[in-house]
Amino acid sequence: MTSQTPAPRITIVGAGIIGLAHAVAALDAGYRVTVLEQDAAAVTASVRNFGHVCASVQYGELGELAAESLPIWLSLAERAGVTARRSGTLAVARSAAEQAVLEELVAERAPAGARLLTGGETAATLHLEEGSSAAGAVRAGLLLTDDVTADPRTAVARIAAWVNGHERGEVRFATTVHAVHTGVVETNRGRVEADHIIVATGHLLGRLFPEIATAAGVRECALQMARVRPPRPMGLGPAVLTGTSMLRYGRFAGSAADALRAELFAQRPEFAEITANVMFTQQADGTLLVGDSHASHDAAPPFLDERWSQILLDEVATLLGTPRLEVLERWQGLYATSELGDICQETPVPGVSIVTLTTGVGMTVGLGLGARTIAALSR
Repeated sequence: MTSQTPAPRITIVGAGIIGLAHAVAALDAGYRVTVLEQDAAAVTASVRNFGHVCASVQYGELGELAAESLPIWLSLAERAGVTARRSGTLAVARSAAEQAVLEELVAERAPAGARLLTGGETAATLHLEEGSSAAGAVRAGLLLTDDVTADPRTAVARIAAWVNGHERGEVRFATTVHAVHTGVVETNRGRVEADHIIVATGHLLGRLFPEIATAAGVRECALQMARVRPPRPMGLGPAVLTGTSMLRYGRFAGSAADALRAELFAQRPEFAEITANVMFTQQADGTLLVGDSHASHDAAPPFLDERWSQILLDEVATLLGTPRLEVLERWQGLYATSELGDICQETPVPGVSIVTLTTGVGMTVGLGLGARTIAALSR
């Protein structure tokens, strides 16, 4: 790419975090970039989440992508005005089995900066009243210092605005893509030509490439979340994980986690029923984002099960030592999922790349995934 010749143009289908990750990386690499989004704003997976960039608990390829994403998030806080802070993550153990998971992690595969806390230190971090039953129930904690918490309500909008304001970038909302071919995207607003096209439509992949979506086992994962008022001011502390979280993330995997799974699901079968990940993040307005449950569908129904929501809310209330939490908002999260793998990457025709994350950590690994894709194109 020289100053005498126009930079190659990349068109990206989808303005969620995965699509915008590719847009940021492509602009940084010198491309001209057009992002196409069917909705008037991002309204699905990229805004219906915790805003938790939980790099420290990922492992393997996802762990590498997560580590690569962290500095990009912090750079976007400076460049694009994204609300993102180095919050860290606190994993809380309230049983001997949960404590064993944390101790095994620290002994065998601790990320840099990980620190095992006593029960008292963990309770203090949660602002639990000293001597209360909630504080007494906490046995230990693991503080993972590198992780970031962003504001999921505003992050993707600010990244999109930054892309659109770039001299080589534009974002076209309310533009529905009908078909993608080598060198051209057909939309409801006409044809868009490109040297390379990236399709980052998440769970909607099947609308453009049904055979690929079917072969990759892409389905929709629906989850239930809520925004609540904490029982006491908690400041801006770390994202908080519980024992159920230890069963979902690769960094925790091991014999202790296997034992915890057997014990926890025997004692609390409702957690297995709803595939619970009881956790929360602390937001700048003082509220907590609480969740979540998981259920896979070919087409997720929009209905929220109040019993499922109450299981999650009651568990967070117990952790925080309060009879109940005041719920301010509820919503259904939605993201692409597959039992066949975490990432679907295909080249259906020359000059077209499909990039779909089929697990619910888009905010955590998306920016790294976009950077890798663009780097591969630039070689």
